Amino acid sequence: MLAYRHAFHAGNHADVLKHCVLQQILLYMNQKDKPYWVIDTHAGAGMYSLESEYANTKGEYHNGVARLQGRDDLPPILQDYLDLVKVCNNKGEWTLYPGSPEIIRRTIRAEDRMRLFELHPTDHDLLAEHFDRDRQAKIFKSDGFAALKALLPPPTKRGLIFMDPPYEIKSDYAKVITALEDGLSRFAEGVYVVWYPILTRGDHIPLVESMRALSEKTLNVSITVQEPDERGFGMLGSGLCVINPPWVLKEKLENILPYLVDALAQFDGAHYELS
Repeated sequence: MLAYRHAFHAGNHADVLKHCVLQQILLYMNQKDKPYWVIDTHAGAGMYSLESEYANTKGEYHNGVARLQGRDDLPPILQDYLDLVKVCNNKGEWTLYPGSPEIIRRTIRAEDRMRLFELHPTDHDLLAEHFDRDRQAKIFKSDGFAALKALLPPPTKRGLIFMDPPYEIKSDYAKVITALEDGLSRFAEGVYVVWYPILTRGDHIPLVESMRALSEKTLNVSITVQEPDERGFGMLGSGLCVINPPWVLKEKLENILPYLVDALAQFDGAHYELS
C-alpha cells in the first residue's frame, strides 16, 4: 500500500506540467492581500536528488525537466518554473529537483501557511527534516484526504487544496471524488487542484467526468507525450483538473502548451487538451 516513492519519478514530464501550473495558480493567489493556506494531501519528500539511485533507475527526468534546461526561447511561464528549479540548486548544477511542497514554499508569501501530509514513513521523515523550523509549515504523518474535514474551511477563508495521490491502488480514484465532495461542501470557494496520470486503461476519463460533475467551474489540462511500452503499459501523460481556477489560467496555458508538448514529445502523436 505504501510502496510508491516519488523519488523514482522526480522531474519527469508529469512534474513539469503539475509544478508549472501549480506555481502559476499560487502567483495569481498572491495578488490579493488576504493570506491563504495551501494543503498538500500527498506531499512526498519535499526535495529529490537527481543523482540518486532512485532517480536514475529509469532516469525519467531526462525526458522531463532536463529537456527545458539550456533553452533560450522558453515562454515566461516555463521560465518562471525553470528559474524556481534553478534556485534550488547550486549555481551551474542540476542535482536537485523540488517536489510540490518546495514549489509551494518558494512561491507563497510570508503570511501564507502550508499543511503537508505524507503517509510513507521514509518520505514523511525526509519531509519533516526538510521543513524543520519552518514556521509556515506543519507536517503530518496521516491521510491527507481524511484530514480535509478538520482543516476546511481554513481560518483565512482562502485556500488551495493540492491532491497528488500516487493512484497505486484503484481506490485512490474514488477517494479523490469523495474528498472533493466533502471539501466542496465545507469550502465551496476553495481552489482544488487534482493531478492524475494518463494510463493505457483510461481510468482518468471517468475521474475527470466525475470531477466536472461536482462543479460548473472547472478547467482540465492534460498532455500526452509518450506511447505505451512493448507490453502495452506505461504513463502516457498526465493532467490536472482545477476546480475554481483563476480566470486567467486558461489563457496562460493556451500560450505554453504547444511549446511544452513539442519540448517533451517522445512520439509524433504527442498532444494536449485544455477545456
